[in-house]
Amino acid sequence: MSNKRVFLDNASTTPIAPEIIDMMSEMMKSHFANPSSVHSYGRESKIVVEGARKKIAELLNTSPGSIFFTSGGTEADNMAIKCAIHDHKITHAITSRLSHHAVLFPLEDLEKEGLIKLSYVDIDKNGVISMSHLKELLSSNPRTFVSIMHANNEIGTIQDIKVIGDICKEHNAIFHSDTVQTMAHFPFDMQKLNVDFMAASAHKFHGPKGVGFVYISENIQIKPLLRGGGQERNMRAGTENIYGIAALAMAMEMAYENLEEETDYIKGLKIYMMEKLQTELEDVQFYGKCTDMDNSLYTVLSCHFPETDIAEMLLFNLDILGVACSGGSACASGSSKGSHVLTEIVPESNRPGIRFSFSKYNTKEDIDFTIDKLKELFS
Repeated sequence: MSNKRVFLDNASTTPIAPEIIDMMSEMMKSHFANPSSVHSYGRESKIVVEGARKKIAELLNTSPGSIFFTSGGTEADNMAIKCAIHDHKITHAITSRLSHHAVLFPLEDLEKEGLIKLSYVDIDKNGVISMSHLKELLSSNPRTFVSIMHANNEIGTIQDIKVIGDICKEHNAIFHSDTVQTMAHFPFDMQKLNVDFMAASAHKFHGPKGVGFVYISENIQIKPLLRGGGQERNMRAGTENIYGIAALAMAMEMAYENLEEETDYIKGLKIYMMEKLQTELEDVQFYGKCTDMDNSLYTVLSCHFPETDIAEMLLFNLDILGVACSGGSACASGSSKGSHVLTEIVPESNRPGIRFSFSKYNTKEDIDFTIDKLKELFS
């Protein structure tokens, strides 16, 4: 039996780049001090944190004062949602039913507490939001908090956050976008976007887990979610994760330095896999806009396979055969509930869904291996 294993679950997490592991290991030896300390050791750690903030701000064409480090995307989303709604006394929020649970759950909690009315913007069969319905909801409600994710983590559909941001600005709405799947995968110029909050997580682009950031536009003020020490300019209490922060900045810099080349390479893998699935297996279809390279994540290929008796065991069987992938959202893996995203766009379907997601470390050989294993299961 082959011991070969292939990792095609990069939308859930990515392998840490070897250069980043080396850098973190060295930094752990030399920069162990608390950045809040005033002695020379502390100042050296502080320089690392502020250097990382400055680098990230440069990559996004914004000021360092708009970047606040967090434990990851979930904290960034929760901070934006809870603090903006509370501090600005917002009574109405809009999101999509396809949003990540890090957005849906806090909004649903606020609605249950009676603090907001929550509206869901209409979507089409590909998960694209209706701009006309968004305008209608904004026109007929008081000042609103809008949360629309940039790209869906399960089906890969990308929303036009430039247009959404402009619509929100026209209606004096606060706009938050979960950009966890697109940060360091697509270019951002914050001078051209009307976005108040964005979220990022290092482990989605070859950095470590447990570190991310929230972008907060200088046009909006909120109070902190976490209270304690005065870290992050009094915006996020807790001793900074120095090595994680340095790694986050390094991972982003590496991603943006090689963005075009790596995007083309990963797109090539996605196209190659689509072609192989369609020529070598029967009746494989794709969710959302997966086949539209300009309007979907180039890292994600979300497929549905013919109905089969082994549907519930498909991922398990693939794993045994050496292929790691996911069925829907990885953040909910291990829970018995099906994907809330697929339930929305294909409610009647009994076809098993699989998300294959790629990184620069994958190869065509990985895809050939995966196709062979799928053929074994469906033969």
